[in-house]
Amino acid sequence: MEKATNSLIKNLKKLKKETSLLFLDNRKIIKDALAKGLKPLYILVEDESLNIYGEKYPVYKTDSTTIKMLADTKTPQGVVCIAEYIQDAVVKPTTNFLVLDGIQDPGNAGTLIRTACACGFKSIFMLDSVSVTNPKLVRSSVGTIFDEKIYELSREKFIELVSKWQLCMLKADMQGENIFKTSFAQPLGVVVGNEGNGISKEISKICRYAVSIPMTVGVESLNVAVSGSIIMYQIAKDLFDK
Repeated sequence: MEKATNSLIKNLKKLKKETSLLFLDNRKIIKDALAKGLKPLYILVEDESLNIYGEKYPVYKTDSTTIKMLADTKTPQGVVCIAEYIQDAVVKPTTNFLVLDGIQDPGNAGTLIRTACACGFKSIFMLDSVSVTNPKLVRSSVGTIFDEKIYELSREKFIELVSKWQLCMLKADMQGENIFKTSFAQPLGVVVGNEGNGISKEISKICRYAVSIPMTVGVESLNVAVSGSIIMYQIAKDLFDK
């Protein structure tokens, strides 16, 4: 294990601005990501006892100040892993899939990705949404971004693919059918929209179905991560009945 030089640290400070890079500071997420094939550019540790990575990866020793500077959390765990995030080639989904249309809050996006993974939704299309490399998104997804096929696309490109692949999708709508009293042929895409403006007009137009979540009087809507999760679990319920 080498000691991180000043020039390396300066370079890493510049790299932190790159949205194509992941800066992971949670030990469990780092361990799981490496086990799933993530190829790190650098791993920095503030103490030699934290180096559980051996000689297989480029590990450097540094100080706690540098770790805090590169980490995103207020109380980092003494390790930072920097890796390039390489998007998978876009392919037609063969299972249920999730569409994030203009989701900007990384906590919401990460929660939805985590739920999608739990429900067997293997593909996620992120349309003009927060970057998948956002540290808060990675944390709230609990590393499940490494289990999913995630595609960051423009709405225009996604609409082309929907037409080409003849994909079937549903959206949440207050005037839609009760999600708990309706069943749909699968595979199926679940579309959730921007926290403030909802689903964009162009994406809304290509959704075949609209569903609603019944609520008691006085409650107008649910958080997008909550409503998306309810819909995904209801669609996937047959998986859990087997």
